[in-house]
Amino acid sequence: MTNVLSKENLRSLISSDIHEISNFLKSGEIKVCVIGIGRIGLPTALSFAHAGFQTIGVDINTELVKMVNSGDYPLKDEPGFDKIFDNVIRNKKIFATTEIAEAIPKCNLIILSLPTPMDKNNVPNYSALNSVAKSLNKLLSKGSIVIVESTIEPGFIENELISIIEENDRKLKAGEDFSIAACPETANPGQIFHDFAVVPRLVGAIDDKTAKIVSAIYKQVFEAEIIVLSDCKTANAAKLTANVFRDINIAFVNELAILFENLGIDIMKVLEACDKKYNFETHYPGAGVGGPCLPVNSYQILNSARKMENNGLLRIIRAAREINESMPYHVVELLANALKEVGKSIKGSTVTILGVTYKPDVKDIQLAPAEAIIRRLTQLQSTIKIYDPYYKSTDVFSHKTENALIDAITNSDAAIIVTAHNEFRKMDPSFFASKMKTPVIVDARGIVDIHAAKKAGLIFRGIGRGGV
Repeated sequence: MTNVLSKENLRSLISSDIHEISNFLKSGEIKVCVIGIGRIGLPTALSFAHAGFQTIGVDINTELVKMVNSGDYPLKDEPGFDKIFDNVIRNKKIFATTEIAEAIPKCNLIILSLPTPMDKNNVPNYSALNSVAKSLNKLLSKGSIVIVESTIEPGFIENELISIIEENDRKLKAGEDFSIAACPETANPGQIFHDFAVVPRLVGAIDDKTAKIVSAIYKQVFEAEIIVLSDCKTANAAKLTANVFRDINIAFVNELAILFENLGIDIMKVLEACDKKYNFETHYPGAGVGGPCLPVNSYQILNSARKMENNGLLRIIRAAREINESMPYHVVELLANALKEVGKSIKGSTVTILGVTYKPDVKDIQLAPAEAIIRRLTQLQSTIKIYDPYYKSTDVFSHKTENALIDAITNSDAAIIVTAHNEFRKMDPSFFASKMKTPVIVDARGIVDIHAAKKAGLIFRGIGRGGV
């Protein structure tokens, strides 16, 4: 696709008043560069292009860039954006490049949607953001606004990122030569199209004027409510608080689940009853908490506490992480207990793993609990078979996956439902009984009906499913 953007006559956003910004929105004089066009970045870029902004997407993934520019929509498991993608490609409102130096000087709104993973010590790794910040120092057009959509710990923008942009080859000054805002993404993979329309967007900036400008721009792009917060760190704190809240509550129900197994209580019945109470928010137990958000966000907020003199803060978050990270091993214990009932052990048994993604119906294995389960079963010398509808006939976690469900469970000694894909929710328990060598099932996601499992003759175990 031809690059239709030029750095000639690029408007300064930070020297313009809100009336001028309104005119720029109408005239198309705001040029957008989204750096990082992955799971969140590409839908963000498409949303801006769909709203009429000339948009460049930058990514180091050459295959991804080729797919975008050739009109091949990359996010097949992210419904809703495919038609928008076709439209903006056809109308030449967006193109992609691997050359950051080609893109940044031609745009006055720079959006950073870069990964912020953890290192082996569970410390946030901001190297991608830091690297881009150094490039911004060299390439940023004066008067531009930088928006950080990546999830980061409170204070990172104010204490680190701004200084990297300011203090390299060019001596730029935040608030004078450029401005910066935080708009941490709050969308749920698999339903980003829906969330962009209804989940409020958080906006914080280094000054009130920038917050107003960014809010005006985002209102042009997203249907959701815009919530303006006092500064960048408050916006990031709000994002982290919402996700850490979930991580803690999942840990709570995971602990209850283990207790209820021993008390002979089905936690799914308990949660169903609790859900009737007006102020109860239901969370479900499971094999663990994975993905690029919840576990990472908990460690990001813990990293903030680690820097304080009182390092004893946030004990509840530390405990929640410990509980949730222990759940894959509890799943293996349930399996051992079920196999013992039929006179077998994990050693030498063929175990089928159903689902390796960290959440249902999304092609993503980042920090997926399945990895720890597979690693533990391998240590215990079982033979592993894997089936996931999003990872057929490929290599995942050092194992070859099966192409079909029937191939995965035929002649297996046991199966573990690790991910609640829709395909697995529709399975009849009798299907397992007819194909497996021994019909041992461990349900780590609460999707199997206990009575149907018993009727089919399954040896059943489930997280929190006491009284089986």
